[in-house]
Amino acid sequence: MRAGFATSEGTSRYRDRFPQLSEAEFFRHPQAVPGAADLWLSSLGLGTYLGEPDDATDVGYTEAILLAVRSGINVLDTAINYRHQRSERNIGAALEQLLGTGDVRRDEVFVSTKAGYLSFDANLPPDPRGYFQREYIDSGVLNPKELVGGMHCMAPDYLQNQIERSRKNLGLETIDLFYLHNPETQLAEVSPVLFRERLKRAFAMLESSVKAGKLCYYGMATWNAFRVAEGSRDYISLAMAADLAREIAGQAHHFRFIQLPFNLAMPEAYALANQSVVKKNVSVLTAAGQLGIAVVGSASLYQGRLTHSLPPFIRQTLGMKSDGENAIQFARSAPGFTTALVGMAHKEHVAANLKPALLPPARLEEWQKLFSSREA
Repeated sequence: MRAGFATSEGTSRYRDRFPQLSEAEFFRHPQAVPGAADLWLSSLGLGTYLGEPDDATDVGYTEAILLAVRSGINVLDTAINYRHQRSERNIGAALEQLLGTGDVRRDEVFVSTKAGYLSFDANLPPDPRGYFQREYIDSGVLNPKELVGGMHCMAPDYLQNQIERSRKNLGLETIDLFYLHNPETQLAEVSPVLFRERLKRAFAMLESSVKAGKLCYYGMATWNAFRVAEGSRDYISLAMAADLAREIAGQAHHFRFIQLPFNLAMPEAYALANQSVVKKNVSVLTAAGQLGIAVVGSASLYQGRLTHSLPPFIRQTLGMKSDGENAIQFARSAPGFTTALVGMAHKEHVAANLKPALLPPARLEEWQKLFSSREA
């Protein structure tokens, strides 16, 4: 496995190789994040969620990752369950090639992955239930009592097992960022009190993984948790999570990133004041900034739904040529976001999605007009 991790020096070196993108403010720091605030990360990241678990898709993703990293994208996002571990392996294969040819150094690229959902290994087995029984239950990796919905677990032993598999899949000794994957799934079956206990145990194990050099940072990658109203069953308080991290490791804790959907159809991260910090209701973007946590946006194109049929006022406001470009420009222009993730399963996707990157993000006053237009 390759040693190293993304650093200030490395990401700065990477940024300097793309002066046109730098002039267009394509690279940015994770604001107010201790230890990570001096990293230069691309405001557009490559996601690896969609696609069939087959060889043809493997080739497409590997080619897309190669082109993306050679073109100025240094944020790569995946999860162990994406395409039955194949997406992690595609990133690993592409990075091995890039590192081998000297196109990139390990300290220039920021790699994130996730765990929480049970995952098959490359292919759907003939007996899925039997596979999970043998692989996870009989082996003692997880206690069935820690499993929710027959598919989700964030017990320490299970997460440790997944981290080791992800490190091997990615070919990396150190993963830059490891997320708990949709931890709100647990809240479908457990009480908020038990959830808090499970989250604290998970954070404690992740802090120990950072200390062991297996991770640099950890966080939570969510779907609903930070977009729903307080009091909803699957709501998570960001301040509560930050408090747990401080209880475990003090102010030097490594819970420094969250991920949630943000796009033209799902603007809650900016528009909904559902978080409470110092007895004041604020958006999750504002709360994260105050708590020293960086925010990464997922589903920037809403899995392709925002590449067509957008209202004319969006194009008039953002000025991009296509609906897909306008959707990307909206996501990467949001104040407080570090990176907007876009799924790119083919190299053609990379070339198309980088077009907005040649222009600076939308000015805040112009970007905010989209919300007044929505209300009108």
